[in-house]
Amino acid sequence: MKIGVVFPQTEFGAFPTAVKDYAQAVEGMGYTHILAYDHVVGANPERPGGWTGPYTYQTPFYEVFVLFSYLAGVTQSVEFVTGILILPQRQTALVAKQAATLDVLCNGRLRIGIGNGWNEVEYTALNESFHNRGRRIEEQVLLLRQLWTQPLVTFEGRWHHIPDAGLNPLPVQRPIPIWFGGHDERVLQRAAVLGEGWIPNYRTVEQAQPSLDALKRYLEQEGRDPQGFGLEPRLNMSLVEQKDWQATVKSWQAAGATHLTVNTMGCGFQSPSEHLQALERFAKAFLK
Repeated sequence: MKIGVVFPQTEFGAFPTAVKDYAQAVEGMGYTHILAYDHVVGANPERPGGWTGPYTYQTPFYEVFVLFSYLAGVTQSVEFVTGILILPQRQTALVAKQAATLDVLCNGRLRIGIGNGWNEVEYTALNESFHNRGRRIEEQVLLLRQLWTQPLVTFEGRWHHIPDAGLNPLPVQRPIPIWFGGHDERVLQRAAVLGEGWIPNYRTVEQAQPSLDALKRYLEQEGRDPQGFGLEPRLNMSLVEQKDWQATVKSWQAAGATHLTVNTMGCGFQSPSEHLQALERFAKAFLK
């Protein structure tokens, strides 16, 4: 099982040197990948109608493709994962271009986790519809794979039209792996049909088991081997005490997890060094 980290950007601040040092440090500890959340704009909680989302305009988020492009030049082996990219609020051909460029610059170290998102304000700001995002994401995945594997694409879909055009350069990975995030039954169905893996956000295997069972059933219906399908849960240090790390890791391994991501956000850390110290403790237990 590959073990990576969640980049703690909401508790990090805008310090380029600290971002570089963080990435190089976790790579040196033996973590296999860095996962970053995606949000483009944050809402004002004082706006008309109020706001109940977990993030606001005061919460810092790096743009994921720019962040990973920067980190690609200062790391050697660590992989980069969007977890998750809110795909339907972005232009598909532009995402294809950004991801292909990044995959070239990092020499194939990119994995794209995608999802529908929950923040309607972002969709409005980016001039995309919040209400058909589930249906559009299916067409987006089909188009992305064509753009990443074919020098010329002619595509006529419900929402996308490509008139005999293509990307150059194409990515190193053809296609770049696409994983799905989210827990809705329709997400599991889409993942089984279109994805290479699933990124759940359950705390325990017991909580995730109904979804794991449903996903296995959908994969089998599609004639796909569940053993060949990726699974990447998250270990949140704010919720799982150190004495329970071993049991949590073992339970996810037994459930078939191929990857695990360690999240240090929410622990009350006040500096990047505190995040790294916590990851060093975890690395000594599981990566050395």
